[in-house]
Amino acid sequence: MRVFLTGATGFIGSRIVPELLQAGHEVIGMTRSEEGAQRLTAQGATPHRATLEDLDSIRRGAEQADGVIHCGFDHDFSNFVANCEKDRRVIGALGSLLNGSDRPLLITSGTGLGSAPGKPADEDVYDTTHANPRKASEEAGQALLDAGVDVRVVRLPQVHDTVQQGLITPLVAITREKGLSAYVGEGKNRFPAAHVTDVARLYRLALEKGEKGARYNAVAEEGVSVRTVAEILGKGLNVPVKSITPEEVPAHFGWMAMFAGMDLWASGAKTQARLDWHPTGPGLIEDLERMDYSVAH
Repeated sequence: MRVFLTGATGFIGSRIVPELLQAGHEVIGMTRSEEGAQRLTAQGATPHRATLEDLDSIRRGAEQADGVIHCGFDHDFSNFVANCEKDRRVIGALGSLLNGSDRPLLITSGTGLGSAPGKPADEDVYDTTHANPRKASEEAGQALLDAGVDVRVVRLPQVHDTVQQGLITPLVAITREKGLSAYVGEGKNRFPAAHVTDVARLYRLALEKGEKGARYNAVAEEGVSVRTVAEILGKGLNVPVKSITPEEVPAHFGWMAMFAGMDLWASGAKTQARLDWHPTGPGLIEDLERMDYSVAH
């Protein structure tokens, strides 16, 4: 299959490229820069120059493909709402090109969109009233699905290796800046997680074996306590670890305050069973313990 991949030089996308190539697929990788184009060429992929704002060029990339994996996203979380709306527009553009065909479109969302009170976030839950702005991606996907496009959703937890760990990466920066590793209350709220190589494999499996309209949780670990994460960061950065009150959260966490106390517990059991996906990578805590804290990422 010839696959158009957005975000092809990003943290996850750069792992999806070899995963697809090794499985015999061709890859057209979207990149913003000449440096990224050279990296893709060296990997054996065909570069396609575009930005997330350039919808016409994105459509031209998708036009060449038998299927699309959209994992490109603007990760400036200080402009999270605007970037979620940007993602809505990109998904709409991709879908307009694929409409009327049986070519699959894999889009990306977050595991929090499947949350239900007292239960881990679930693949079969789609809460249209959810407060998370990332629901814009799934709303755009649902509209395309209703129009007949083969849309499938990969929902991400905290995707990690020893360099990046989703929301924990900016948390490291905040901890470094403040000289304090903080958690809210008892710190019992949780992060789901999966290693980046396992997530890349899941995207391939969802492309090859997934079903139209399905949602897949890329979850290897259902919930790692935020207090445990804070303790690891405190040790790594050699700063105190402290519980703070909900009233202190905005001043300490800034833009990340919206996530600081959220319990993001999520299950990937159905995904593992439906796609025969069995995560094998290191756990989140193992990667955080092995991270080089002398280097600011």
